[in-house]
Amino acid sequence: MLKITLKYDCGTILISGIGHVPFSTFDSRSGVFRAQALYYQNIIDYLTQSELSYEDRVLDLVPSPQILMNQNLDNHNHIFLRDYQKHALDNWDKANKRGCIVLPTGSGKTVIGVKAIEKVNASSLVIVPTIDLMDQWTSVLTKFFSHSDTIKIGNLGGGSDDIQAITVSTYDSAYLRAASLGNRFGLVIFDEVHHLAAPGYRSIAEQFASPFRLGLTATIEREDDLHKDLPRLVGGVVYEAHPRDLAKNRHLALYEIQRREVKMLPEEIEEYNKWIGIYRIGLKKVGLRMAYAGAFQRLIMMSGRNRVAREAVLARGRAIDIALNSKSKIEELRKILGENQGRKTIIFTQHNKLVYDISDRFLIPFITHKSGKDERQDALSGFKDGRYKAIVTSKVLDEGVDVPDAEVGIIVSGTGSSREFIQRLGRLLRPKANSNNKATLIEIISADTHEIRTSNRRKRAFKNTNNDSN
Repeated sequence: MLKITLKYDCGTILISGIGHVPFSTFDSRSGVFRAQALYYQNIIDYLTQSELSYEDRVLDLVPSPQILMNQNLDNHNHIFLRDYQKHALDNWDKANKRGCIVLPTGSGKTVIGVKAIEKVNASSLVIVPTIDLMDQWTSVLTKFFSHSDTIKIGNLGGGSDDIQAITVSTYDSAYLRAASLGNRFGLVIFDEVHHLAAPGYRSIAEQFASPFRLGLTATIEREDDLHKDLPRLVGGVVYEAHPRDLAKNRHLALYEIQRREVKMLPEEIEEYNKWIGIYRIGLKKVGLRMAYAGAFQRLIMMSGRNRVAREAVLARGRAIDIALNSKSKIEELRKILGENQGRKTIIFTQHNKLVYDISDRFLIPFITHKSGKDERQDALSGFKDGRYKAIVTSKVLDEGVDVPDAEVGIIVSGTGSSREFIQRLGRLLRPKANSNNKATLIEIISADTHEIRTSNRRKRAFKNTNNDSN
């Protein structure tokens, strides 16, 4: 009788010596059954429950220094988990060390990741979306393992290719190396795990055999609903906390949300109505109603071959651009800055053009994706030490950048994404020196435009919150 053998092969598991097992398909080229590495633990569980003996050659873990084993980070580096952090980690542990934890920005997700590495006690890979986050995680992990001269934190990405027992990688680099590294780590931590659901990045999870997986994010939902695949790739949500709950217990700053509606200038209203009218007429001509999810995506698809649909899409874009960039918003912004003089303020916009305009008008430093490393560092350090009381940015500070404490956030323009909204709120939620000081997030909305609907859509995650106001 053939012996059942499991072997890792370029992101898959080869299963020989047995007929079909769950999650596998027959590979005529190799003459054995093959499964995505993702299902390694499922296959092990099936063979064990079926009382079948087997030889497991799948994992070839990066050697971990002895000092990593059985250490207690609480004693070495004073990691004391808050009650909700401990609850989150316990839930993950009970779910066989698989699953996602959803916590607001500033609530200490990285610390939970450090403790997960300690709990697993094996080689661990942390995957992050940006170089900035790779540097931040490397710094934190180096600090918490600094008592050992034998532990070095490896990096994969940004020009680095150094695989260690504890390694931090970008999603891009992990994607390129998944087939060769997929059996080298016992634990994979996916920071900003909502990125993993993207069509390309999900192959990372599928090619890794790592039995233990942890997803961390402030906002797990995606506009395309692909987050629904994360339970398969990582595990379901094992713990989630809303900002209001953590603020109530003073783990995060108390906050309020305001909406300021401004009337556009007469010429802006006329121009807006002109383009929105063309848009609506176009919808009628193509027989499309915006009454269901995905309707606008349908219109975009039609625009590739239908002139009326294409004109409707362009007209809508021009109308929205007028509403987002109304001169009345600039005057309201001037008023808000005056009301909050002396408070650290981050101004958010949808497009860089408005960032530069605000920066020039109010002599405020800006950060965009085009900002150089030194320029960005000067703005952030100046904001941190008080040289600058305000900075203006587009999407670049939404996630992946360690932003100093802020007290006021002003959304001059944005999308209807709940994730974007929660990320921007999270930039204000680090606990304040005076626990009674409330963080304030203010939306500036052009009245009687599509922006009202956009504002309502992005705040849907807060619709049942009693503490927030419009």
